[in-house]
Amino acid sequence: MKIRFTKMHGAGNDFVVLDGVRQRIALTPAQWRRIADRHYGIGADQMLLVEPADDLPNVDFRYRIFNADGGEVEQCGNGARCFARFVFDQGLTDKRAIRVATLGGIIEPRLEDDGRVTVDMGAPAFEPERIPFDSQGLTPRADGEDTVWPLEIDGLTRWLSLVSMGNPHAVCFVDDADAAPVRSEGPRIETSPRFPARANVGFAQRLPDGSLKLRVWERGVGETLACGSGACAAAVAAIRRGLATSPVAVHARGGRLDIAWNGDRVLMTGPAATVFEGEFDLAAISPVEAE
Repeated sequence: MKIRFTKMHGAGNDFVVLDGVRQRIALTPAQWRRIADRHYGIGADQMLLVEPADDLPNVDFRYRIFNADGGEVEQCGNGARCFARFVFDQGLTDKRAIRVATLGGIIEPRLEDDGRVTVDMGAPAFEPERIPFDSQGLTPRADGEDTVWPLEIDGLTRWLSLVSMGNPHAVCFVDDADAAPVRSEGPRIETSPRFPARANVGFAQRLPDGSLKLRVWERGVGETLACGSGACAAAVAAIRRGLATSPVAVHARGGRLDIAWNGDRVLMTGPAATVFEGEFDLAAISPVEAE
């Protein structure tokens, strides 16, 4: 069986996008891992599956996200922009603004006249139980309007802003994002028992102009060139701490994202680009080969 795919990226965060509207797609975690593999598969940070949402009123599509480790997750902001560009370019809709169901809730991407895409990411949540984060036995402290929580990593205490953007984020502010221990501390924080669903971990630096430089260790993926929901979480945390004002320019290694938040819903604007299209043979990525 041949399956068509489109390779896309949003600020360097790259995706394999599959049309599950015009073809039935049901893959195993092992097959998703094989597709994501940059040596034996197509290569991607995440795979995005477009499905119909016939059972949901006033919703145009269902949006499913699979990480490189084969696990399905709730949300992906850069992927949401690519999703909107894909369904429009593929003729699955003629709407420039759509409503999309994710595991993390309803989002509303909109194609802008300048080619970028704006996504209404919904309202952030900060309560530990909604991240989720096990705060038992910990004493938080106030930082502006934010509440930051201590987490000990190798004898060092990191003070974390906790933000849910429909998926769990831990944001720590550092003096130099380029020198931040993303690859050593990122996976330790991601898999801390304090985060029962694991966490996406952002290392954010406030720049003199009030913008942010950000690196993110993504849950189930590793460090990526950009993380849309991570940029939202970092911008919201910076605003709550009094380090930035809306809108906030967030500079990831793969490009710039603009985040607006005035206490309600978060709006993220950034690029979405198609790289190439192709097809793969499902038999070539069987579970046996993928393990």
